[in-house]
Amino acid sequence: MEANSFFQSQEVKEFSKEIEKYHLGPLWEAIPSLMHKEPKPDAIPYLWKGETIEKLLLEATKIFTPERGGERRAIYLQNPGLKHRQPWGWASTTNTLYAAVQLILPGETAPSHRHTQNAMRFITSGKGAYSIVQGERLFMEKGDFLITPGGLWHGHSHMGEGPMFWMDCLDIPFIYATGGTFFEPHPDGIESPSLPDDYSARKYRGGMVRPIGDRKAQVAPLGLYKWKQTAAALDGLSDFEPDPFDGIAVEFINPSTGQTANPNIAAWMQELPPGYHSKAHRHTYSAIYHVYKGEGYTVINGVRFDWSKGDYFVIPNWAWHEHVNVSNEDALLFCANDLPIMEKLGLQREEEYPKNNGYQEIVGEFKPEASFA
Repeated sequence: MEANSFFQSQEVKEFSKEIEKYHLGPLWEAIPSLMHKEPKPDAIPYLWKGETIEKLLLEATKIFTPERGGERRAIYLQNPGLKHRQPWGWASTTNTLYAAVQLILPGETAPSHRHTQNAMRFITSGKGAYSIVQGERLFMEKGDFLITPGGLWHGHSHMGEGPMFWMDCLDIPFIYATGGTFFEPHPDGIESPSLPDDYSARKYRGGMVRPIGDRKAQVAPLGLYKWKQTAAALDGLSDFEPDPFDGIAVEFINPSTGQTANPNIAAWMQELPPGYHSKAHRHTYSAIYHVYKGEGYTVINGVRFDWSKGDYFVIPNWAWHEHVNVSNEDALLFCANDLPIMEKLGLQREEEYPKNNGYQEIVGEFKPEASFA
């Protein structure tokens, strides 16, 4: 307290003001704000209703088309706690990650481009569209997971019927903050195929065995993870007791390295059995969730966030959280997170909630924004 009072003295204030003239700063005053005892992210817990986003995207089809110059028809999840970031709130869903919902209609083509940001896609509805990545057309269906590590050409086109929606997740805020952004449009608009369709997915049709040619590390030996294989993996684990914090969960990995499928973004699918109530914990990595199936709620720092199929919600880093399935069927949650970034930087920590046998006291309920009219 004495030090704080001293910092308010006229002598200190005048000196601090003086060094500002030379674009210098007083560490003795700044350090309490810059070096917290534990993480205090600007991102806040939040939930977006899936039906609202999809209705707004359908409305956007009347305005935005690829032919009119829009690279992608996507609406991103802007975290209210990060809107102060300029420009565009850095498109931040968490401190480090961007998430959006994208819509493509039959007959549309989104041109190919490449960038330093890593990207992934989880298909939430529809079929018949494809992503072309480094000359490989990957035909997408509901429940499929796709990756586009930084630097790879990628574009989209829809040859089927009906609208197709998917969730995007990129490390845009992290790359923006480091000043490492590069972006390049493809000279041909949409890249032409140079490999057989679904080449990598067909190579890995056998599941967790790999072609011997993929023993050497590659950035993306498998670009498309089919839902059928993910479901089979979850079914196999359902014979055993679920994890007390994450339920029955499987992670998407790079089969040539055993590491996360994308360099800076981890992804997994979590299955919560009927009546399952996880214990609470917190970790330094942040997470973005899509509710693929089911109904329930997640308690984040004592606040209840009710969710149902199609919704999206965010858990900032170092926030206590626990999941509850209130339905009579399995709930499925797709999770994208920045665990690889925290691990690479040596910042990953995790703690179990120490009180009330691991369950938080609910002190409030989140109310989503009014539905789209």
